[in-house]
Amino acid sequence: MNRRYNKLLRCYKCYKEKIQFQPKVALVLGSGLGDYGDSIQVEAVLDYHDIEEFPVSTVPGHKGRFIFGYVNQVPVVIMQGRVHYYEGYSMDDVVLPIRLMKLMGAEVLFLTNAAGGTNYDFKPGDFMLIKDQIASFVESPLKGANINELGVRFPDMSEIYDKNLRNIIKDVAASLNISLKEGVYLQLSGPNYESPAEIRMCRTLGADAVGMSTACEAIAAKHMGMKICGISCISNLAAGMSDQPLSHEEVQETADKVAPLFKELITQSITEIGKTLED
Repeated sequence: MNRRYNKLLRCYKCYKEKIQFQPKVALVLGSGLGDYGDSIQVEAVLDYHDIEEFPVSTVPGHKGRFIFGYVNQVPVVIMQGRVHYYEGYSMDDVVLPIRLMKLMGAEVLFLTNAAGGTNYDFKPGDFMLIKDQIASFVESPLKGANINELGVRFPDMSEIYDKNLRNIIKDVAASLNISLKEGVYLQLSGPNYESPAEIRMCRTLGADAVGMSTACEAIAAKHMGMKICGISCISNLAAGMSDQPLSHEEVQETADKVAPLFKELITQSITEIGKTLED
C-alpha cells in the first residue's frame, strides 16, 4: 500500500479513537481568523500534537488544532492553524490535514487566507472570492505514485472552485452588504515576500492576489472529489505597488481589523452551504 496513504490512515485511526464527530464542511482559517473556532458551538477539540505523525503549524497566531462543532446546525471541522510549505514540511504533509478532513466525512472545503493584492483595483481590507488559481510555482501535492484510494491519476482542474458555492457566497455577501471582489489566487512558496518584478510577473499571468498557501490544498481536495470555495482577505498591496515595506505585522493588523466582517460572511455562507448538503 502507498506509504503516504498508510500515514494518512494512521492519522485517521488516531482521530477516530479520540473524536466521535462527523463534519460536513471543513474550514481552514487564515490570518486574522484564528479565534473564529472559539465562537462556534464547540463539541470537541483535537490538538495536532495528539495525532500520530501529524505536522504541526509553527506560524505565530496559528493555534494548531482541529475544532469540531456546529455553525448554525451545520457540522464543521475547523483547522485553527494550517501547515505551510515554507515551514519546511513536504508537500504531502502540507495537504495531509485536507485529506484527513475528507476522511472524517467533510464534503465541502472552505479555504480562507490573507493575501497580497496584485490588482490595482483592490485595497487592503477587501475580500476576494477565489474563482480560479495558479499553482505552477509550487510542487504539486499529487506528485509521485497516485493514491488510488483518494482519486484518479490525472484529475480535471477546469473548475476547482465550485460555481454553485461561489454563487451562494456572492448572494450572502450582497445580503449582508459586504463588498466582495472576485479574482485569481496565485501561490508562491514563501516565506519571503515577493519582489516588485515578481509581482509584475504575477499580474501579467492574470493573478489578482498572491499568497503562500491555499492552491495546493485545493488541488488535493479536488483530487478527492470535494467541493471547494475560498475567500482571500487582501491584507496589503503587493511589493512595488506602494511605498510601504511589507511585514507580517501589517498583514495581521489588516486581517484583525476586518475579522468581524469576515466572520459574519463565513458564518452565513456556511449556513447556506449546509442547506445544500441536506438535499
